[in-house]
Amino acid sequence: MRLLIAGWHGQVARALIEAAPASPHVKALAAGRPALDLRDPKSVERAFGDIEPGIVINTAAYTGVDQAETEPDAAFALNQEGARVLARAAARRNVPVIHLSTHYVFDGGKPEPYVESDEPHPLTIYGRSKLEGERAVAEANPHHVIIRTGWVFGAVGRNFVTKILGLATGEDPLRIVADQHGNPTYAPHLALAILEVARQLTQHERDASIWGTYHAAGTGATSWHGFASEVVGCATRLGRPEVPVEPIVSLDYPTKAPRPFNSELDCTKFERAFGLRLPSWQDGVADCVGRLLQP
Repeated sequence: MRLLIAGWHGQVARALIEAAPASPHVKALAAGRPALDLRDPKSVERAFGDIEPGIVINTAAYTGVDQAETEPDAAFALNQEGARVLARAAARRNVPVIHLSTHYVFDGGKPEPYVESDEPHPLTIYGRSKLEGERAVAEANPHHVIIRTGWVFGAVGRNFVTKILGLATGEDPLRIVADQHGNPTYAPHLALAILEVARQLTQHERDASIWGTYHAAGTGATSWHGFASEVVGCATRLGRPEVPVEPIVSLDYPTKAPRPFNSELDCTKFERAFGLRLPSWQDGVADCVGRLLQP
């Protein structure tokens, strides 16, 4: 399987690059700016010509949730138009595309976990740009699998886990939002699932029913407060000082872009279609913290 990973700086892209060599019969090539710039159709065409992939995974995205509120053109240029350019180039070659999206397409007002058929209603520019990106991919390439996920973290780059570990260094308590809930998703766990989806899409007869939108996230749900408490607990067991983690409400931590109160995703459809279930988010935290704090 010859695999093109669009984007190489993000957490999921780097996890895919790390995991791909361990997968038999996979030759993965990652490309990002300037070699592959989704805002430049010519660079996309060159990448397809050079790599000749059998499947494409699009991890490239504008991910600044707050920044997007003041940079909407930049967000839509990459998340909508860039996604369309990549999906269209793949479609011309009859190449399927796996496209990553986000829980931010929902407003968070539903009391239960979101399923794929729930009506999207993004609260933010970022969420709107990702939703329009989903629609652009679906219109441009009938052979698409769109994967919505959320609360992604890993041992590389900046994310919630690295932020908490950076803050939990003294005796001062951490004050963390407790009224927003979601599924923390460990990037290496998600990467392994994506690679298996890619394998299934290229090695089996393509059933038309397989194409569409799915939710894939870490198993289990928690609040940001619960997430932070787990990170601190893992760090304490590895010799870090114990730091109190105090719950606060969203009003105590204002952000430029509103956050959904409920970001939980129901992943049943993904499990049934591909036979895959991501490990628990707690397992991901334990591995991540261990990697970050190893001597």
